[in-house]
Amino acid sequence: MSNSPVRTQAKGAGRVSAEGNSAVGERGVSKRSKAANRDDSLPVERAAKTPAAKKATAAKKATARKKAVAPGETAAPRKAAAPKRTAAAAKKTAAPKKAVATVAPAGARKAESRLGMVRRARRINRELAEVYPYAHPELDFRNPFELLVATVLSAQTTDLRVNQTTPALFARYPTPEDLAAAVPEEVEELIRPTGFFRAKTKSIMGLAAALRDDFGGEVPGRLEDLVKLPGVGRKTAFVVLGNVFGVPGITVDTHFMRLARRFGWTESDDPVKIEAEVAEIFPKGDWTMLSHRVIFHGRRICHARKPACGACPITPLCPAYGEGETDPEKARKLLKYEKGGFPGQRLNPPADYPGRPAPPAPGVAPGAAQNDTGAS
Repeated sequence: MSNSPVRTQAKGAGRVSAEGNSAVGERGVSKRSKAANRDDSLPVERAAKTPAAKKATAAKKATARKKAVAPGETAAPRKAAAPKRTAAAAKKTAAPKKAVATVAPAGARKAESRLGMVRRARRINRELAEVYPYAHPELDFRNPFELLVATVLSAQTTDLRVNQTTPALFARYPTPEDLAAAVPEEVEELIRPTGFFRAKTKSIMGLAAALRDDFGGEVPGRLEDLVKLPGVGRKTAFVVLGNVFGVPGITVDTHFMRLARRFGWTESDDPVKIEAEVAEIFPKGDWTMLSHRVIFHGRRICHARKPACGACPITPLCPAYGEGETDPEKARKLLKYEKGGFPGQRLNPPADYPGRPAPPAPGVAPGAAQNDTGAS
């Protein structure tokens, strides 16, 4: 048996030190160490709050900063504290706060995914189909030859002016053979109202001769053949193909180009690129009627200079809303043709057209082309 100074007590009692006092509690923590910690910590905390302790701490920090400066260098001077301003001075110098209303710029477009744009574009097409169920080519014609010539003449002028001009032209030259054998000066006089009449005379007489010589007097139904004719580009070719031969095509005229950019379908100014980009958005079967609807909307509501935004039926889908007149009353005064209660562009519109036929040109007797309703 060793002579250990520590004795065990009854169960539940704490351990006893060598001096015979119960200095360790039940949890094994020395009561004496607790008291020592408690007694030693209180004077330090109190001393730190006295002015003398504060000065001593500041002196130690200053000494440490001096030691941290490298030999030959000087410590960076402290920034002088800004003078305190009185409340009265602050009121004088403070600029008055103004309520600034943040308005999003007109036509500002939110970030949109490709899929979101395609869905919105196809919904626009469906909405326009309900607004313009009667959309159609606005040139008067009775056969492919008349539509081809009328479309060439429509460059840089209105369809109404062409419709007022072609009756006399087709009454005198009803076939490609007749127009190809005409006297150029006489053709120029007939189509003078359409503008650029000398260049247009050369084009329509040239295409008439090509139809006579290369296609047996018939208008071909293929794009690659049509674009070879004088004065015929992709736009003119698609007008003929879509409205006579049932071949889908996108007619990118000035109205279509403007609205395609406003709708966010493209950012290009090149008609060929616009045609390709829009063709990727819509099914091929929609191309022809899509062209009619967009052109109808561009002529009647979404004008070039001042769109009637306040009267537009597709404003929730248009990222360019606000570029035109947004007041509903003022916007309604900007509507054209049947939407504004005025005559349309065709002298012989289709039977389902809700507007009034356009009058013939003043002083010009209606020709044979005005007796029949144009095919669609």
